[in-house]
Order: sequence, then C-alpha cells, then structure tokens
Amino acid sequence: MLVTMLTFPLIWLGGLVTTHDAGMAVPDWPGTFGYNLFLYPLSTWLYGPFDLFVEHGHRLLASLVGLVAIGLCIVAVKTEKRTWVKYMCFALLLSIIAQGVLGGVRVLFDARTLAMIHGCSGPLVFALASFIVMASSTTWRTRSPSHRMGWTGLFSWILFVLAIAQLFVGAHLRHSLPTWQPIFFMSLVHTHLLMATLITLMICVLFVMAWTGSSAKTSTFRVPAGLLVMVVVAQVLLGFATWIANYATPWVELTPWLARYTVQGKGFWESMIVTGHQATGSLLIVFSLWMVCRVFRSNRLDDSAHVTDKSEPSIIRNGENPVAISAGAE
Repeated sequence: MLVTMLTFPLIWLGGLVTTHDAGMAVPDWPGTFGYNLFLYPLSTWLYGPFDLFVEHGHRLLASLVGLVAIGLCIVAVKTEKRTWVKYMCFALLLSIIAQGVLGGVRVLFDARTLAMIHGCSGPLVFALASFIVMASSTTWRTRSPSHRMGWTGLFSWILFVLAIAQLFVGAHLRHSLPTWQPIFFMSLVHTHLLMATLITLMICVLFVMAWTGSSAKTSTFRVPAGLLVMVVVAQVLLGFATWIANYATPWVELTPWLARYTVQGKGFWESMIVTGHQATGSLLIVFSLWMVCRVFRSNRLDDSAHVTDKSEPSIIRNGENPVAISAGAE
C-alpha cells in the first residue's frame, strides 16, 4: 500500500513536469547539475525556479518509491508464501527501475518520444502496484477464482482495455509536436472523445449490473463500480476544463466569461486542471483492474470447498443413533 500511495503523487508530479515543459530543467542524469541526487542543496531546490522544483522533486520521489519497492521485495521473500506474488513484487521493482532509466535516457537524449513512453508506462506501474495490494487483501484470500466470465466479466475486461488505450491516446495529445498536421491532431481529439464516451457508457452499465443484482457475488462489485462512476464524472469535468484551459473553447460566443478568458498555459489553476485530468486517468485504470479482480475472484472459499460424500448420510434426525445410521449406510 505504501508503494501504491507514493506512486500516485509521483504520477501527478510527473504530469506537472510535462505541463510546465520542465523535462529538461535538469540537463544531466543521474545527478543534478553535477551533484549527487540526494545531496543537491535544499535551498536551491526549494527556492529556485518552479520547473527545477518539480523536475528534481520528481526524481527524489521516484527514488523513494524505488527504495520502498526494495523493502517490499525483502518482506515478500520473508513472509509471502505464494511464489507468484513474490515474482510480482520483483516485477514491480524491475518496472520501477526501468521507468527511472527511461526517464534518465529521455533527459540525456532530450527525446520527446521517450517522454511520451515514460508518461504511458507510469500509470501501468501504478496498476501493477495496486494489483499486488489487491492480491494481498483479505477479500482475495477468502475467495476462489470464478471460472464463469459472464457479461460482468466481459464488460470489466473491455473497460480495462479501453482505459489503457485511452491512456496512450491521451499521451499523444499531451506530447503533441508542432510539426503535426492539424488533421492528425483533430483525429486524435475525436478518438479521445469517442473512447471517453465508450468508457463512460461501459462504467454506467457495470454500475447498473452491480447494484441491480441480488446475489452475494454481485455485492462485491458495488464498491469498485461506485468508485468508477465518481472517477469518470470527475474525469469528464476535468477533461472539459482542460480543453478550456488550453484553448478557451467551445462556445466562446455563447458565454461572456469564456469570451474574456485569457489562456495561460502555465498558470497555477490551468496546470492543476490539466495535470489532474492526466493523473485521474490512471485511477480509471486501477479501479477497472479492481473490478476485473473482484469479478474473477468472486466465489467464497466455503462454497468451493463444500463437498458432499454420497456414502455418508447428510442428515441426522433428533433421537437417532449416528453409529447405527453409519452401520446401516455401510
């Protein structure tokens, strides 16, 4: 849980780096202006330019996440009995290291394409860390896999895939290049809006299925389904606000406030809105993964472990001798 809770603000801070074009605020790596990463003067970092603050802070927080991930692997080796969970912990550590190296190479080569890949892989690392939390939960340990997919399982998987695909489309919009043709940019915008509509509809369907079903299995889907609805509402509002913060459109003619609004690409609230839209998208991925896990691990262990032996009587009436009944059964 600690790795997961640290990874989400790391994604937010990385989004601020992109929003403020601060990826090259520190031109060297792995150090910072020739200093060791952890020995860079605190006063220079805190009271220097904002782009330096977010870039160096992003590196420090990423290092902390890596150190905690090392601790996670040590704890997993000593206490975790499930081998596959241990492998997942080491896979998380390797992915964090790879993400750090990718960010460093992006600085060394000043490559915008690598920055886009770095931005896409961050939420996937967050999803992997969240999956380890789910696999360590009491709900996971007290339930067995469900081998019947059903409509809920199918829609959950579709939602998870759509959320990841939306991440890649959004990353292209975030790292758009001036050399792109307008028609290509607008096609990405329309694709982004279409996928947002599909994701919203899919979440609404899952929410209705979770809250209208009466079985004990269905009740386990209600928490992630409810959180998905709240996140997608916030994401739609942030997406609309992001468009206004970037372009002050649409409907300028109909809204006097928008007609007077001046776009400030690196204004405080504009930066928070744009970055919040990017970071909240990673929550959609995690909550859709949570939905998948709940659907495919929905059988109670008590139900799966119940076995009826036909050679033994299942009912003993009051006043009957269990020994005599057993003898009769034989």
